[in-house]
Amino acid sequence: MAKSKIAYFCQSCGYEAAKWLGKCPSCAQWNTFAEEIIEKANTSVPNWKSNSTTQQRANKPVQVADITFNEEDRLLTPDNEFNRVLGGGIVAGSLVLIGGEPGIGKSTLMLQLALNMPNLKVLYVSGEESERQIKMRAERLTEVGDQKSEVRNQKAESGKGCFILTETSTQNIFKQIEELEPDLVVIDSIQTLHSAHIESTPGSVSQVRECTAEMLRFAKESSTPVFLIGHITKDGMIAGPKILEHMVDTVLQFEGDRHHVYRILRTVKNRFGSSSELGIYEMLGEGLREVSNPSEILLSQRDEPLSGITISATLEGMRPMLIETQALVSDSPYGTPQRTATGFDTKRMSMLLAVLEKRCGFKLGAKDVFLNITGGIRVEDPAIDLGLAAAIISSHEDMPISSKTCFAGEIGLSGEIRAVNRVEQRIAEAQKLGFEQIFISKYNIPQGGNDKKKMDLSRYKIDVKVVSNIEEVFGLLFG
Repeated sequence: MAKSKIAYFCQSCGYEAAKWLGKCPSCAQWNTFAEEIIEKANTSVPNWKSNSTTQQRANKPVQVADITFNEEDRLLTPDNEFNRVLGGGIVAGSLVLIGGEPGIGKSTLMLQLALNMPNLKVLYVSGEESERQIKMRAERLTEVGDQKSEVRNQKAESGKGCFILTETSTQNIFKQIEELEPDLVVIDSIQTLHSAHIESTPGSVSQVRECTAEMLRFAKESSTPVFLIGHITKDGMIAGPKILEHMVDTVLQFEGDRHHVYRILRTVKNRFGSSSELGIYEMLGEGLREVSNPSEILLSQRDEPLSGITISATLEGMRPMLIETQALVSDSPYGTPQRTATGFDTKRMSMLLAVLEKRCGFKLGAKDVFLNITGGIRVEDPAIDLGLAAAIISSHEDMPISSKTCFAGEIGLSGEIRAVNRVEQRIAEAQKLGFEQIFISKYNIPQGGNDKKKMDLSRYKIDVKVVSNIEEVFGLLFG
């Protein structure tokens, strides 16, 4: 009989202690320790194959020049947005964690992926839903508005390689994996699994850590990609210990407002690609539809010019996007003015207001200021500073800005317009969508005798306004 013991784990970072502590020594969080019963396994090296024996091999140091590396082909999915977020496709043996709020569409996204993988066996393991519930969702995902028989037959063929398993024990899951030998495994969700090596309840720190470690060993030893769906806490962080995000290869965050139809799949960590990519989906009755041109959905159509609305050119990973930035400035009826920003950093908004008041002379200290990034997305690109400042002054002076004008520039504390990266892609995106002029920093155009580094503005049909400070921008906009 294996020996059991009681330990206390921090629910925030996974720190283990022999007794209860009020403050975690690792992450400095208060009242996060919970009691768990731990059972030590009989085997010294637990493996995802319960009846197998692993031989420990001593590794020797090797020079970097002597290591052979072959570029492996990625597994491409029919979803181009999903391929972009993963860095070009699914890597063999990778462990991917997808987190998001309840009801945002995590299970729908992964089931849609499992149903549409051609010529592959996909095992979808669910610990939250029954087989009938998953069948109902699969029927809804395969229904389309087109009633042609060939379309229905194509959709029916797409789900033949998808196998459903409703199980929560990792030992039983691995037993079915050995029999089926799938090419891709989806776990929904990691918080519902439990391992026989640990006696604590499913969803606890030790269970989540042990189940993830078993899935990691399976993925690396069998070169089978595994997708884990994870819950998040009320703070928006993935539930479980922080070590969970360190163990996996890729962390994806599925975001969005349930009152909007658009969903955003954002890369938080990626060992096989960029960690700043973003995919946009539209939630429909028959599933998630990928949005190939996000600029068109983030820009609203206006019949008449309105003050406080500008268009900013931003970048998410390798993708340029034009977003609508809105500002509302009004007199404060109370003693303390309100400062509220949706989709933008509030501290950076305070910095922009201080620059406008100090460098440009606008009296905003007694005004209520509200900022909004349309579409329900959150932007951290400093290149939208110029567009937000123009929207604030437009609302303050009640003077609309042309809807054919966009901005791409970072504002410094002295009021200068700083250069932004990859400005040529931003200009090309604005030109493609029919804008007439764009404001950029003069520092984006290198000064000097080297003609190779200079930007050729004559090749653009759009009027590129080159400015150096914020006073010059307002002079060109408002006269």
